[in-house]
Amino acid sequence: MTPAVRFPVSSTLLRRLAFANIIANVAIVVTGGAVRLTASGLGCPTWPRCTDESYVTTAEMGVHGVIEFGNRLLTFVLVLIAGATLLAAWAHRPRRRSVVLLAVAVVLGIAAQAVIGGITVRMQLHPSIVGIHFVVSMVLLLAAYALWRRIGEPDGPTRPLVPAPLRTLVQITVAASAAVIVVGVAVTGSGPHAGDADAVRNGLNPESISQVHADLVFLLVGLSLALWLALRAVGGPASAVRAARMLLVVELAQGIVGFVQYFTNLPAILVGAHMLGSCLVWLATLSVLWSTRERRPPAPTETTPATEAPVAVHA
Repeated sequence: MTPAVRFPVSSTLLRRLAFANIIANVAIVVTGGAVRLTASGLGCPTWPRCTDESYVTTAEMGVHGVIEFGNRLLTFVLVLIAGATLLAAWAHRPRRRSVVLLAVAVVLGIAAQAVIGGITVRMQLHPSIVGIHFVVSMVLLLAAYALWRRIGEPDGPTRPLVPAPLRTLVQITVAASAAVIVVGVAVTGSGPHAGDADAVRNGLNPESISQVHADLVFLLVGLSLALWLALRAVGGPASAVRAARMLLVVELAQGIVGFVQYFTNLPAILVGAHMLGSCLVWLATLSVLWSTRERRPPAPTETTPATEAPVAVHA
């Protein structure tokens, strides 16, 4: 019998595919923002079809239909990348269960996002559903980032690289970063960029919720600065110090964009840049979290057979 042909998958290829998942998921957040900022959210007024009669956009729907349909097509690109990553994780030798499960999580997350996107259209861009759509994108980025990092790690248990008080500070910083994103979603739901002229808003006072958002941003920047200084003071790992510094830089850039957009009446281009910045802040936060711990190779198992005792030979 002819042996089955195998196509070996290198760890380098698998890691590149995982990184492509991160890039693609950031890209769809940005293009989704473009749909909303150009008032094209109902360019395709139903789902899964674009119209009641057609799965694709028609000439009568104009540029808004093209923009919305283009964003839907990008979902298929995400599915292809995530599917290729899952197949590569399955074909890689040795096959690693944790990597395969994370790859499955990314595929399922993309499928869930497609359904939520469809519900968003059918609910006429209700801000609560739009907000859930964005938050799930951040969870999907977490899964994609975890997959990318997991491929480069051994399979042993995790070990902290910083003292317990710093680990607590890292956890608080991650929580603050997540809170900034969630409240930012509420700010967006109260603002003018609804995705369609007839879409409702969440009813929150834009100035009040924006102030809450700004307060959380100041808290996050303060925590990040404290974390960077503390890591330097205790001689923390160089990778952790760099990650904390990068987080601080990204936060400051994002804060500048946020304040400028607020005081210039939310121009679409800056709102789009702010959405990209949200992804970058979240990824920089995850980088800090991963850089403060490591995985060691698993302990070797006792499989070596005992050496037989020599047999004495008598004359």
